[in-house]
Amino acid sequence: VRQLHGENYDKELHDTSEMEFKVMRKEVYDNTIQSLEARKKMLIKFQYSYVKPFWIWVLLILPYLTSFGVAHPVPDVPLRAFFKADKSVVIKIEIDPRCFSEDPETEPYLRLDQYLQLSQPVQDALRSKAQKFVEQTLEISFFPGLVDPPDWKFDFTTFNSKKLDRSDDPVMVTGSWNLGQIVDQTGYQIRALPEGRLSIVFLNYYQGKSLPGLQVLFPGETSRKLDLTGLSEATANDPSKELVKPIYSSEIWTTFISFLRDGFVHVVPLGADHILFVLGLFLMSRKLRVLIWQVSTFTVAHTITLGLATLGLVNVSGFLVEPIIAGSIIVIALENIFLPRYSPWRLLVVFIFGLIHGLGFAGALSRLALSDTSLLVSLVGFNVGVEAGQLLVIGTAFGLTLWVRGSEQYRKFVVLPASVSIAVMGAYWMIERIYFQ
Repeated sequence: VRQLHGENYDKELHDTSEMEFKVMRKEVYDNTIQSLEARKKMLIKFQYSYVKPFWIWVLLILPYLTSFGVAHPVPDVPLRAFFKADKSVVIKIEIDPRCFSEDPETEPYLRLDQYLQLSQPVQDALRSKAQKFVEQTLEISFFPGLVDPPDWKFDFTTFNSKKLDRSDDPVMVTGSWNLGQIVDQTGYQIRALPEGRLSIVFLNYYQGKSLPGLQVLFPGETSRKLDLTGLSEATANDPSKELVKPIYSSEIWTTFISFLRDGFVHVVPLGADHILFVLGLFLMSRKLRVLIWQVSTFTVAHTITLGLATLGLVNVSGFLVEPIIAGSIIVIALENIFLPRYSPWRLLVVFIFGLIHGLGFAGALSRLALSDTSLLVSLVGFNVGVEAGQLLVIGTAFGLTLWVRGSEQYRKFVVLPASVSIAVMGAYWMIERIYFQ
């Protein structure tokens, strides 16, 4: 009553008439109802200004993220041509059986222990699929063109045409085309057909040594023409590197650009898990200093392990690496939710996870068995491409969040819903990679 009539209201109850008492009771009731209505409106306002947009963002982001399936694409398809001084040529193509699926990125590797359980008709079916895959993906040309159509013989190996040995070795369908001697041929060239879904790696060898100047060809692209005129001048067991002279003089830049592009597409659009990790770094803080420290730490870390793994000095199974990468996404996202303040300890976490992400990148290069020069150029180009992809992700994130000004609004409308979505996606990948691959 005093809230309604003021603190000086001190009229005793026994001095209040029945009518006055009813009026006061009605006033208290009306005031209570008004207070409850005001609280209800406040709760509704809170729901629409915070809770509802939060879940709207989560529901919008999650379907997009789950459309990625697993986060690592099927590796590029290596095509290797082996030239010898006796003028003989053998061409080999290494095909991952996942390529035969409608959605290869959701398929696990075929392992040796699984392959051994396949019946002969199933193995023959895989060979037939490999033949069809080559016909739809690749076109090989010799100049002046007096070469019979490809006669592929398919067998089962692991990477680099090596013999299957361990039970967890990934099984590849490797095609081999023995052309015999090609005395009259002056040029060799390949084309990645437009209807193909994967890139072709154009690799060439002379006397068992890798030649510089390799290329990564996206669907619809044509390789340079390999000059074979020196082959007619070679003698048996000739180790001379003058066989294909133009390659040694002018193709390092071509290799660098090819792997720069390859590194870029391994992040955007194919590296969904790396994209989410970088976004998790961005969501911690939009302050330039904090962002530079985090991204630089991540870059240094994954560069170290990418180089070590590519050189063959470190070899960690993808069965271990892939779940940890997914787990790193969860940790970074949860940090953004529950530990919103930046701490130097964050850099230690980013560095450790960066080492793991570098092992994830390494698969694109470590299976190609390149020469020292080609390996160095490819490694630098690939790493520059990865960094360009990361910068594009961060730049895009900056552009899409410029409309959010205040720190509280930014955390409410961007950091929390995005971090929850990233954590859920990381958990999905982690469960998938532990139990379903």
